[in-house]
Amino acid sequence: MDQVTSRIGILGAGGRMGQAIIAEVQAAGGAQLGGAVEAPGHPALGRSIGERGLTIGGNTSALAHDCDVLIDFTAPGALEGNIEAAIAGKTALVIGTTGLEAAHHHLIDEAAAHIAVLQTANTSLGVNMLAALVRQAAAALGTDWDIEIVEMHHRHKVDAPSGTAVMLGEAAAAGRGGALADLAERGRDDMDAKRKEGAIGMAALRGGSVAGDHQVIFAANGERLELGHRAESREIFARGAVRAALWLSGRRPDRYSMTDVLGL
Repeated sequence: MDQVTSRIGILGAGGRMGQAIIAEVQAAGGAQLGGAVEAPGHPALGRSIGERGLTIGGNTSALAHDCDVLIDFTAPGALEGNIEAAIAGKTALVIGTTGLEAAHHHLIDEAAAHIAVLQTANTSLGVNMLAALVRQAAAALGTDWDIEIVEMHHRHKVDAPSGTAVMLGEAAAAGRGGALADLAERGRDDMDAKRKEGAIGMAALRGGSVAGDHQVIFAANGERLELGHRAESREIFARGAVRAALWLSGRRPDRYSMTDVLGL
């Protein structure tokens, strides 16, 4: 039986992640690069992407009509337009853009009534497995086990804590039947820094060229459990994004996550 080929379109193709995803699509079995777009005025517009004479264009709606699934690594401000294009083209959509707020998630929920949408703060398969393990550990261990999340990224990263750290914090909070907003402790620059029972501490480190390190520490009297993930290159995120796109292509309208892709 012949393998089904999914046509994948890349949104945000001029960035480093966009370029990594293009390379991964071109190397992946079962995937065909349907095209790529960038924002108006972006210097990458018109650049060749080295396959079948394709160049980076600026028409997201046209790309959506020509693809089975889109991968979006752009910016929160572009999300609404990208969703509208995907719905108009009846195209599945993988969203890896970080920094999303409640209003963005509401848009994604609405879109999921019309198309298959997968949104994640991190497309790494290893990170998503880590989140599942964190949730399981938090559910099994009592509140006498303190939880601390430490993340480190390169010196140019502007948001802190990282979206992945927040995802891990939400997994820990869910394991304990709570919400991260109620349990998180950040920035202990105070004389009264004693932690509260059940709190989830979060610390962000920045420096050098670190692609992304995340560690979740469960600490109790006399013992400590450490679960972590270290990203050595952005190719792992591209690989996970393409795997998610191939999995999502052809799915019925709904909101999905990387746990669905992993079968967890």
